[in-house]
Amino acid sequence: MRLLINTHFHLAIDSLRQNRGRTFLSALGIAIGVASIVLILSLTGGINQLISASSDKDNANLILVRPSSGKDVADSIIDELTNTSQYSKSNLTLEDVEAIKEVNGVKSVAPIAISTAAITIADKAYQSTTVVATNDDLKDILSLRLKSGQFLDYSLRENVAVLGYKMAEQVFGTTEATTRTFNYNGQQFMVVGVLDEMNDPINFNGVDFDNSILINIKYASTFESSIQIQQIDIRTETTDQVSNVMSEINDKLSKAKKGDKNYKIISGTDNLHPAGSLLSIISNMLTIVASISLIVGGVGIMNIMLVSVSERTREIGIRKAVGASSGHVLLQFLFESIILSVIGGLMGFVLGYIFAFLISLVTPFAPHISWQILGITGLVSFSVGVIFGVYPAAKAAHKDPITSLKFYR
Repeated sequence: MRLLINTHFHLAIDSLRQNRGRTFLSALGIAIGVASIVLILSLTGGINQLISASSDKDNANLILVRPSSGKDVADSIIDELTNTSQYSKSNLTLEDVEAIKEVNGVKSVAPIAISTAAITIADKAYQSTTVVATNDDLKDILSLRLKSGQFLDYSLRENVAVLGYKMAEQVFGTTEATTRTFNYNGQQFMVVGVLDEMNDPINFNGVDFDNSILINIKYASTFESSIQIQQIDIRTETTDQVSNVMSEINDKLSKAKKGDKNYKIISGTDNLHPAGSLLSIISNMLTIVASISLIVGGVGIMNIMLVSVSERTREIGIRKAVGASSGHVLLQFLFESIILSVIGGLMGFVLGYIFAFLISLVTPFAPHISWQILGITGLVSFSVGVIFGVYPAAKAAHKDPITSLKFYR
């Protein structure tokens, strides 16, 4: 049996070598489909790893309070991802923050109010700048590291700001930006600190701190009458207190809002960035779309194999005349189809990761490399070879040997 398999394998390889151009083009159809799937899986895997890392990192005693629109899951995901409707209708207030600070077991509380506006430096405007209004507790909750200067301290001065690493480079041309000033919403701010580079654009706060400006929320509330708090980060003293703290926070907010339950309280592994759920849906949809190109590639293999069967009719007749069974002929052509598809799959695997690494050069998402993706590639390639190779192989196996021997090209 082993000798028979080796014979089929070598016959298939010899046949494919005789038509190198046709073999390459047929394998290319499979390679494109497989490369698309590998690209999608590797990039989405990298993004999911980034999300999980930001959510799992020292978050066992972290609690989040977010606005809740009461919409279904799909609409809520889109709203949270785009920071639109439910955030604009947030009923979280600074009074809620003060009430949460009084809960037993709470160590730190930091509100987050995100806005996109223009800042002005020496009469030069920088549009669409992300400004995050928060307080000094955020530094401890998120373990933010400073490259220079200090964090927000409302007791020392009100109109101070902390810049993200890349934001400082963008607007001042250097990360040594302390004591520099800028204007935002008619107010002048002085930079008192610059954050160390984080390279963490996706996190449960929905803030790319490297490209943001942080100001004090109490001062921001003095010149922004309708400030919207999109999230309240809470760190408990111990992980054992999380459940009790959540329950007490819920009681306080429910009383303050007279039973209006348009907020939600989450903790632990539930702190995943809302983009994670939508990302999985998009990834599955893109994989299905990419699979269509695999079908096209499979049809191409079937077409080439049918041409090969037609061209080698006399060869089939000779093999059967010297004792080969229909099963032997079927396996010979099925081996060719499988090998052709697997070659295309390997090409696609390499191409997919090449494109993934090229894309990672201009994005913060490193491609995810795993044996599972290689296994999926091999299984898909093998399956395509079998599915689209069975019909041509069966057609070859059922050819009449006498009629086949009379065939001339």
